Amino acid sequence: RLRWPARRRTCGSAMPKSKRDKKVSLTKTTKKGLEFKQNLIEELRKCVDTYKYIYIFSIANARNNRLKDIRNAWKHSRLFFGKNKVMMVALGRSPADEYKENLHQVSKHLRGEVGLLFTNRTKAEVLAWFAEFKEVDFARAGNKATFTVGLDAGPLEQFPHSMEPQLRQLGLPTALKKGVVTLISDYEVCREGDVLTPEQARVLKLFGYQMAEFKVTIRSVWHAETGDFERLTEGVAEQMEEGEEGNADSAEESNGEAED
Repeated sequence: RLRWPARRRTCGSAMPKSKRDKKVSLTKTTKKGLEFKQNLIEELRKCVDTYKYIYIFSIANARNNRLKDIRNAWKHSRLFFGKNKVMMVALGRSPADEYKENLHQVSKHLRGEVGLLFTNRTKAEVLAWFAEFKEVDFARAGNKATFTVGLDAGPLEQFPHSMEPQLRQLGLPTALKKGVVTLISDYEVCREGDVLTPEQARVLKLFGYQMAEFKVTIRSVWHAETGDFERLTEGVAEQMEEGEEGNADSAEESNGEAED
């Protein structure tokens, strides 16, 4: 008779080790940790020592591709956008800990969607260049409608028949008539002053209505030679109440070269 070997008995019921229990060091997964912040502080202070002026600017309707255009045009300078709290640490929050005289005044205004431009260009040059740099773009959810948009009933031949369900899902009264997407009644997309919903913003983009203007406003300037802080635009504090970080998570510091 064939006999199978007896199984070994083990004390307790040992379970197979789960791969999910594998420990991962957080230092390997943290991309922008303490070291990144320390390097950023060093870079900022190096720029303070190098350039004649620090300009504080704010951005309306921030777009990464527009920021790249600015960085390309200002390769001779340094532009920092985002990480407001780290920039405040680098410059100093008060007269007691400021890196150089009056830099705590710069820190006071680092709230919302703002950035710093380190440059040797004069105030007249900077103001003139940024006054001309404006780009119209499609509005996003949360933006205010700058004008009223209404659509007339009739065929929408610019859209393929496959898009009809999507348009209907966005709230448009559409139907297929002989294979053509048709708006079966007049439809008001938005009124001037409305805060746009994601659906409204999508409809406006589909129909080609641009309502957002990317614009950079130079708010103030710090002079390295004298330590003077000069405010160039009134009502800065009121226009920077969106929070200290703004959209900082999506904007990174750059040395003036466009990022891919």
